[in-house]
Amino acid sequence: MNKSLPKIISGGEYTDERGRLEFFNDFDMSPIKRVYFTTHFNADVIRAWQGHKIESRWFICVKGSFKVKLIEIDDWRNPSEDLKVFEYELSAEKQEVLYIPNGFVNGFKAIEDNAKLMVMSNYGFNEIENDQIRFDQNKWTKWDN
Repeated sequence: MNKSLPKIISGGEYTDERGRLEFFNDFDMSPIKRVYFTTHFNADVIRAWQGHKIESRWFICVKGSFKVKLIEIDDWRNPSEDLKVFEYELSAEKQEVLYIPNGFVNGFKAIEDNAKLMVMSNYGFNEIENDQIRFDQNKWTKWDN
């Protein structure tokens, strides 16, 4: 199994009469090669389970909030049914980056309509072949809000 675990990288904010500055000073972006956004128009939509043996990801909620679940895969061909589920709630109101190491699958669901998630990757689009693995969204957990 993977030696690196998911983690929240906390940011901060500063407010004065000019406005608010939000920052992620402890987030090293040097491995990032690609950024994209996903917006869930409807909070009933679930995107699960997709993961990567090689690629790592970072999530930042930029609008609304999301429930995010992660599972470290023990066997990509036949994963165990009782793997530990790491759960996070990301909100645009908090300055947080969720790091998802390679070897994990992720699933996420908006908590409110029109929530938007920024996704960053340490590999370019189609830079790695056959690294995206998908499993049924109901395999490990229920997705109730």
